[in-house]
Amino acid sequence: MKNKLILYSSIFFALIALYLFVSGDKMADSYEDKIKKQESIVEQLKDSVQTTTLKALEMQYFSLENNDDALAYYDHLGVKDPSSYIADKLLETNESKGNNPLVPYEGMESDFKINKIKILNHKWIIADFSDGKYWGEVLIKYELKDDLGVDFSLIDHLLYTRSN
Repeated sequence: MKNKLILYSSIFFALIALYLFVSGDKMADSYEDKIKKQESIVEQLKDSVQTTTLKALEMQYFSLENNDDALAYYDHLGVKDPSSYIADKLLETNESKGNNPLVPYEGMESDFKINKIKILNHKWIIADFSDGKYWGEVLIKYELKDDLGVDFSLIDHLLYTRSN
């Protein structure tokens, strides 16, 4: 009886060891597959980040902040951030009652005001304007004077048509 108990126990432990070995091998394979999938996802994300970074750099090409030649025009003025200063001066034109004087259209829903500004270089600005329902863009020529005054003049404009 003692021999049979030892034999059955040995067989039972051998089966448990075999089961653990097989299931452990399957778990290791499963983990390897998961790791490969995660590595693939990481590679895709790295490519996505690189593509996004390149797009951001490309979009910044026409920008006063990244144009050292254009910024050199303002070195003698001592303005710390010419882009912000000029943008602030342009936004001050919104403070007048009625439509912004640089927008050559009459507001239909309310007054046209400038919303977004992109300072291209030391001479030109492109800006977006809207009255809440209708919108358009203006191309503005500007001059930052030695007394830190800014003159704006409209070069061109467009108003988008609504399509319903």
